[in-house]
Amino acid sequence: MLVIFDCDGTLVDTEIIWAKASLEIFKEEDLDMDLEAYNSTYAGMTNAEIIQLIEEDIERSLPHDILQRITDRATSKLDKLKVIEGAHEMLDQLEYPRCVCSNTAMERLESNMRLVDLWDRFRPYVYSAVEVGTKLPKPDPNVFLHAATVLETDPSECFVIEDSTHGVQAACQAGMRVIGFIGASHSYLGHGEHLMDAGAETVVRRLADLPATIDALKDWHEQ
Repeated sequence: MLVIFDCDGTLVDTEIIWAKASLEIFKEEDLDMDLEAYNSTYAGMTNAEIIQLIEEDIERSLPHDILQRITDRATSKLDKLKVIEGAHEMLDQLEYPRCVCSNTAMERLESNMRLVDLWDRFRPYVYSAVEVGTKLPKPDPNVFLHAATVLETDPSECFVIEDSTHGVQAACQAGMRVIGFIGASHSYLGHGEHLMDAGAETVVRRLADLPATIDALKDWHEQ
């Protein structure tokens, strides 16, 4: 069996940093957006996808440098980056092989994981969707299927831990079982329901509950 973790918003509390940075930059372009609405709509998407959807919605183009401005603003806030509470303790208890599958580019993925001492707990089994296989990001199942192939595990024997509907959809398309996570700073009212609607079997608010939840679902499946 294999346990696959998303990274941003599941192991590392980065989503809230990028969301706040994005909203600051959008405000400079006379776009006022509510933080909770932004998280519920765009969590789990790449920045390029978010910009494209916003441009379609407002029916105008945003400045060509807006992605770089968001990146620069978010990067300036990474000194505040924190590991999700209980992540290290949960990994100490988890008995199954594990890996990370993320939409984030590998360079930033490694940097964020090193900042919170998670890199050495997963390497070399860390995969960036845009750099493996078909290079398609979630909600395409590309990165999950790549991990299962590399680690020689049948997709039906994989549990995926995800905080976004895009990630849940990707894992379900890969034929994997999904547990939603709603304990990061960017979580919002209705978050758990959205993940369940997308295909998660259950949700957890605390990473400490994850090992027991996996064991319970594994036993239920085997029965």
